Amino acid sequence: MIPVKIKKISYYHPSRSYAVILEEINGNRSLPVLVGAYEAQSIAMAMEFVETPRPLTHDLIVNIVGQTKGKICSVKITRIEDGVFYAIIDIQNDKLGHIHIDSRPSDALSIALRTHTPILAAEKVMDQSIVWQNDSSILEDEIKNSPEIEILEEQLQKAIDKEEYEIAARIRDKIKDFDG
Repeated sequence: MIPVKIKKISYYHPSRSYAVILEEINGNRSLPVLVGAYEAQSIAMAMEFVETPRPLTHDLIVNIVGQTKGKICSVKITRIEDGVFYAIIDIQNDKLGHIHIDSRPSDALSIALRTHTPILAAEKVMDQSIVWQNDSSILEDEIKNSPEIEILEEQLQKAIDKEEYEIAARIRDKIKDFDG
C-alpha cells in the first residue's frame, strides 16, 4: 500500500462532481477520486477543521468507534472497478479484533481526516492513476475557483441563514485565510 495525502479538492466540470486529489507522499503520482458535492463538503470541512454544533455523520462514526474502545488504524483505497473506487476502513478493537469495513472512498477520507489516520492506496490503484497524469493539466485548467472557498462560502450562508453567528464568524475567518 502506498501512503497518500489529500492535496486538494477541485470542481470537475465534465461530471459535475468534485475530484479529491490524492498525492503520493514519497513519490510524484497523484490520483483524483471523484466524489459528490456533499461528500466534498464534508472532506473540506474536515480539512479546514470547521466545527459544527452537533456531530455530522462522519463525526458520529468516529464517536461510535471511539466509544466502543476501537481505533481507526488506516483507510485504504483498495481497487477500481469500472471507474468506481472501493475503500476499506481498518479498525482495531480489543474485544472484536481487527475489522475491515467496506466504505466509499469519500466516507473513508472524511473519517481519516477527522482521526488523523493514514490514507493508503493500493499499488494497482496508483498504477492506474498514470492514466490520470496526462489529464491532470486539463483538470487544473478546469478549476475556476478554489472549491474549498466555494464550499466554505456555502457553509457561511447556511450558518447566517440559521442565525448561527459564532459558526459563521469562524467560517468567515477561514475564508479570509484563503484570501490572505
